[in-house]
Amino acid sequence: MDTIKIVLADDHELVRDGIKALLEDEQGIEVIAEASNGKEALEILEETNPNLLIVDIRMPEINGIEVVTQVSKKHKNVRTLVLSMHDSEEYVVKAIQAGADGYLLKGASKDEFLKALTKVASGDKYFAGDVSAIIVNNFVNGNVESTSKKASVADPFHLTKREKQILGLVLQLKNNKDIAEELSISRRTAEVHRFNLMKKLEVKNIMELSNKAKEYNLV
Repeated sequence: MDTIKIVLADDHELVRDGIKALLEDEQGIEVIAEASNGKEALEILEETNPNLLIVDIRMPEINGIEVVTQVSKKHKNVRTLVLSMHDSEEYVVKAIQAGADGYLLKGASKDEFLKALTKVASGDKYFAGDVSAIIVNNFVNGNVESTSKKASVADPFHLTKREKQILGLVLQLKNNKDIAEELSISRRTAEVHRFNLMKKLEVKNIMELSNKAKEYNLV
């Protein structure tokens, strides 16, 4: 993979300096710009061509959730990793609904931080363990409610057996490598199935996929 070019958006200079110090000796990773608020972050994205935006949620001018929303609409080539001190369900769900590709808590270790930004920059999703539990619980609890309400709704998407398998694994937050291993297929095949599934259901992120799966009782 080419150098990961990062724009770092956080309203605390100390946090930005800490992250830069953590990354300065890492080969293949470069912080190309910083922003101290959401408005500045979006302006920088218009002028630069990063692979990844690392963004806090609570920032002046424009908050991180709105920044992620705008990035997902206007800068589809830029991946977004939310780095926050908040582990509440409200923040996590809103970030994913906005289109965030990853969510990591600021208390994470250096190894986990590097793993998260590398995976997100390469096109995968990354959610810390506690965050994953929130997402899964949100889906499962909603699905319990929707089962009684939507049981009679037929599958209008005509998903194949394989697509339903892929859907179930994606909603468990499995990445393409994990899906390939579980189904004994190549990673490329898993990527194609996942792409086709998202296209067929007309969704752009895992939260939209989760909501549509609940709405039509697909799993």
